[in-house]
Amino acid sequence: MKLFAIFNNIMLVLVIIGAFELGGIGFFGIDLIANLFGGTTTTASRIFFALIGLAGIWCISIPFQLKKINNSEPDLRKPI
Repeated sequence: MKLFAIFNNIMLVLVIIGAFELGGIGFFGIDLIANLFGGTTTTASRIFFALIGLAGIWCISIPFQLKKINNSEPDLRKPI
């Protein structure tokens, strides 16, 4: 379960990076990833954009994962 939480955190970091990327383009006209990797059509940029997209899709499931964890039945046999 801990590995799953680490994976979720990595995905959230990628989504935050993507948000900064889109904010930089929208507010300032600066494409940070393209500047770092030499353009938007380079292989490295496209891989990075794909990872950010996959992370965004994965993060859609996080609220449902939390709901599943929070709705689990308590063990009434254990003392509090």
